[in-house]
Amino acid sequence: MKNTFLFLIASFLMFSCSIDKKIVSDFDSKKDSTSTYKKITSVTIDTLLNDAISSRAIIIDSNRVWYAGNKGKIGSILLSNKDVKYSGIIQRENLNIEFRSIAQTSSDIFILSVANPALLYRINKKSKEIQLVYQEKHDKVFYDSMQFLNDKEGFAIGDPTEDCPSFIKTIDGGKTWKKVSCNNLPKFEEGEAFFAASNTNLILRNNAIFMVSGGKKSRVAVSDNKGEKWTIHETPIIQGGAMTGAFCADFYNDSIGIIAGGDYEKPLQNSQNKAITNDGGKTWKIVSNDQGFGYASCIQYVPNSGGRGIVEVGANGIFYSSDFGENWIKLAEDKDLLTFRFVDEKTAVATGKNRIIKLIFK
Repeated sequence: MKNTFLFLIASFLMFSCSIDKKIVSDFDSKKDSTSTYKKITSVTIDTLLNDAISSRAIIIDSNRVWYAGNKGKIGSILLSNKDVKYSGIIQRENLNIEFRSIAQTSSDIFILSVANPALLYRINKKSKEIQLVYQEKHDKVFYDSMQFLNDKEGFAIGDPTEDCPSFIKTIDGGKTWKKVSCNNLPKFEEGEAFFAASNTNLILRNNAIFMVSGGKKSRVAVSDNKGEKWTIHETPIIQGGAMTGAFCADFYNDSIGIIAGGDYEKPLQNSQNKAITNDGGKTWKIVSNDQGFGYASCIQYVPNSGGRGIVEVGANGIFYSSDFGENWIKLAEDKDLLTFRFVDEKTAVATGKNRIIKLIFK
């Protein structure tokens, strides 16, 4: 009996190991192994704008970047010659307006403020006419991210004012917005919310919507039908504290994605602060544990890299991975960058302390 028992244990362990290896094999096999992808080896920085502004909201519009930030500041800069084509300040009643979300259609730019009251403005790209299209007053209101799926449908997410995330939507190109009932949204747990670090915890890919939460719980809510129904998935990212969890995310397509963040109060800590998925957010795998960057403010896939190339900015500098996030190298020491967006596979625009810069990758 003893030998039989030991044999059963050994068999079970071999079976368990084979399952683990199969999971890893299946996970890795789904990666898009683009063989022609040329790795990034360095980055140079070119300043586009120096201004007393803290901006976490930028968006690329053809040959220009639009930005919004604190003190109600908004504007656009031509990428070719650094010409500031437009700049302005939105003021309303003596409010200290700070914009951290930005999105666009082919004709308009949309900017959304944090804190109470939430103010959502539409700016016509040609005429620069500014119109308030949505506002919400609540002691707990705090919107974190906004995206458009097409020229008609747009969404924005915010911290809970009830027991679910705040979720507003438009179906008429941003002319009108409506808040979705908690009856049609996933339930959030106590201390679960979003971080308005870089306008990247709401992501749209094809018809899929991803909402990435942080705090005492850090999870990913997924809808494959434009928010009609939701499924919420656990993540292995560090969580449990008010300033822990996923602060940023990106999806290369509707299957391959990455979340990153960590502990904002321990910016050098690089354990359990980055995880990847290859099944649309259903399962997540910690990568590069105890290696690479610590607290991350923004993370983005390199265009046309097949999901191999990833760049991160945050408290430890600019980091880059060429192997789906498994290993990272530091490209630059800049530790004050908040958010960035790729123009193409060799160029990105980023915001830092009192500046907007162009990142040129080689």
